[in-house]
Amino acid sequence: MGKTILIIEDDNDINNMLSLMLKSNGYSTISAYSGTEGLLVHGDNVDLILLDLMLPGKRGEDIIVDLKKKHNVPIIVMSAIHDIGKKVDLFELGADDYITKPFHNDELLARIAVRMRKGAVSDESANEKLTYKNIVLDKTEMSAECCGKALELSKHEFSLLSMLMENPSRTCTKSLIYDTVWDYENSADDNTLNVHISKLRKKLKECDPDNEYIETVWGIGYRMKK
Repeated sequence: MGKTILIIEDDNDINNMLSLMLKSNGYSTISAYSGTEGLLVHGDNVDLILLDLMLPGKRGEDIIVDLKKKHNVPIIVMSAIHDIGKKVDLFELGADDYITKPFHNDELLARIAVRMRKGAVSDESANEKLTYKNIVLDKTEMSAECCGKALELSKHEFSLLSMLMENPSRTCTKSLIYDTVWDYENSADDNTLNVHISKLRKKLKECDPDNEYIETVWGIGYRMKK
């Protein structure tokens, strides 16, 4: 049975759009149109919350703590505000992620997948090995190999490859990569990302000269090459 996502968004069109998009990707949804309604319908059946900040009555930031107290699941804040200070304040309140409007659906889906995995506590999920073509990545052992040859990866290279392999059918946007791999560090920029992608491609090519693994989606980000 698919995971259930609570959408707390007062704009009816956006709420409906999100619900349709999530359902087409295998999720169940519950819609709420105010902070108060969101608190009322939030319960044990909810696995993740998409929370708009600009809500009537109780604002988004005013209900984060209450939502977490009622049932502690990942909260992804949706807002047009770009201020990094605002993001930090939201994280301190208990938000788990932040996506800036307008956003690509693929980025939102990837962020949801990342937060769902981080929220999983089963041994099975913790010990999961990822495979893609000739790459095998073990997150528990922090090891990776390609064509049976060990890949010597830095911490950020390992996290980057892991993220791409966890979302093999989706484009990982640059903003998602920065926030996930560099964990909101200010040091992450296009040049830093390009250098890491280049090094990762080189190491994969040395192990498997016949295959290309990482594809650039110009102006958006990167994905695993089909």
